[in-house]
Amino acid sequence: MASHRRPKQPSRTRVTVLTATAAAAVALTSQAAQAEPKPSKKEVKAKVDKLYEEAEQATEKYNGAKEQQEKLGDQIDDLQDKVARGQDELNDLRDGIGSLASAQYRSGGIDPSVQLFLSSDPDSYLDKASSLDQLTSKQAEALKKIQSKQRTLAQQRSEAADKLKDLEDTRKELGDKKKEVQGKLAEAQKLLNSLTAKERAALAAAEERASRDAGDRADLGNAVPASQRGAAALAAAKSKIGTPYVYGATGPSSFDCSGLTSWAYSQAGVSIPRISQDQANAGTRIQSQSDLKPGDLVIFYGDLHHVGFYAGGGQILHAPKPGASVRYESINNMPYQFGVRI
Repeated sequence: MASHRRPKQPSRTRVTVLTATAAAAVALTSQAAQAEPKPSKKEVKAKVDKLYEEAEQATEKYNGAKEQQEKLGDQIDDLQDKVARGQDELNDLRDGIGSLASAQYRSGGIDPSVQLFLSSDPDSYLDKASSLDQLTSKQAEALKKIQSKQRTLAQQRSEAADKLKDLEDTRKELGDKKKEVQGKLAEAQKLLNSLTAKERAALAAAEERASRDAGDRADLGNAVPASQRGAAALAAAKSKIGTPYVYGATGPSSFDCSGLTSWAYSQAGVSIPRISQDQANAGTRIQSQSDLKPGDLVIFYGDLHHVGFYAGGGQILHAPKPGASVRYESINNMPYQFGVRI
């Protein structure tokens, strides 16, 4: 019969040790919590602004991938059209040499070289130069045209295949950059959500006040514009003051930085590249701020990821960042690289 023993009770010493251990763990947790205080509104704003800057960097790369995707799509369509037309032309040439062979058959035989062409491996005949000696001048010319067309088609098909591979890679890059931008914006929003409703309202009011005051403070002077079209582009951008920043947007109801400048110049009848890094090479570079004129583009940051218009009086007009709108701002608020006169 099995014996039933009462479980051994923990000793008083053991209980004391366990209690002390638990108390220490609670104390450490409390200390860790105290060691990581909630960030202040100022710290949150600084982190959010940094995330917005990183999001804009990713946005310009996203814009570049999107533009590349569109270009590749157009190139692929053009190549596929050429291949289709070339195949029709090749079929016509083959029909012609087939008709010639039929006529020879009816008249008493088919030239050996034509027989070779019509065989299961017609392309191989062209490697046999001796066969051309047996062809009539008309047959030789027709077969040479077929050979040339076949080579052209093979080259175009290969080029189209390469473009399709590039397109696949670009679509992946586009998706990756979109996720990166969205991730940065989501992280910024999470930080903002960590603030109280009152603190968030204060930040939003400060941002709105900054946009409004920038316009009120802007002393643009009476500088002569860079050009008539530069003046027209700047005027178009001015008409969008207060329009929200949205990544990847090119107007007319929202913009990112290069979306605003490319849209505004298009209103002046000038086509400039889509992204800031390409816009940096779209005209004559102006190294000194003192040489800038209204309508010039102004490029910021070492990787050239931000662009705006020089508006005069040391002010730029630009689409600044997520959460803000098109506004004037001091040219010295960001690291100036150079200007570009279109």
